[in-house]
Amino acid sequence: MKQGLSKKSQTFLENLRLYLFSNGKDEKEIHTIVEELEDHLMEAEARGKTVDHIVGESPKQYMMQLSNEMTTDTKTWVKYIIMILFGALSYSILTNAVKGQLSYSLLEILGSIMISLIFIIAIRSLFKYVAANSLSKKKEFALFYVVGLLPIALFVGLFYINRLIETPIFHFGSIGILLAVVLTLGFLIGMSLWTKIWVMLFILALLVFPDFLFRYIDVGPETQLILSTIITFGGIALYLYVNHKMSKQQTN
Repeated sequence: MKQGLSKKSQTFLENLRLYLFSNGKDEKEIHTIVEELEDHLMEAEARGKTVDHIVGESPKQYMMQLSNEMTTDTKTWVKYIIMILFGALSYSILTNAVKGQLSYSLLEILGSIMISLIFIIAIRSLFKYVAANSLSKKKEFALFYVVGLLPIALFVGLFYINRLIETPIFHFGSIGILLAVVLTLGFLIGMSLWTKIWVMLFILALLVFPDFLFRYIDVGPETQLILSTIITFGGIALYLYVNHKMSKQQTN
């Protein structure tokens, strides 16, 4: 942000950027709009006015109206959805393949997809809510904490439900395991080249580490599931945080 801009205006611009991003708007268009609004706020504050004179008494309404006037960048959100869905699936494929055991029940496959979609919807909704409402740091942290625990709780629930409900199980032989690993690695590398977002390879490193760790630490399957989920989704959350910080620095 430009020097001299009030804290209130800076906070509004940061929230606006987050709100538009969570609504799937194009990042370049977001950057342009935020820069133009930043200049208007600088001029307004130089004349003794505040951000309220520019956006009105309801920043939330202003954000919604601005969002409705912008085109939705579906391609970007498809990238994130694919990365999250396949990131969770890649963890299971690569770690189980290393152990030489690769089999999934139909419930596990469908459940994992549903949990990943729920996580995507939850984090996107949380971004929009935090950006459009004035929340204390304590409440904001609590909300992110709850949403962060959501996929962990759901995967633990899926683990136990899978024990109680029998569904068809798909077993992979030696050739099937090799093919699954090759396809997974190929997809990860291909996605990184296509999107120019190398987080997929970062996720791959996160996927290998838990399996390496569990070779030296004797823990039960429930604990392994919890730790693996934390590492996978924690890595994704870390990427989103760093990406958001880098986007903010571009406006400085």
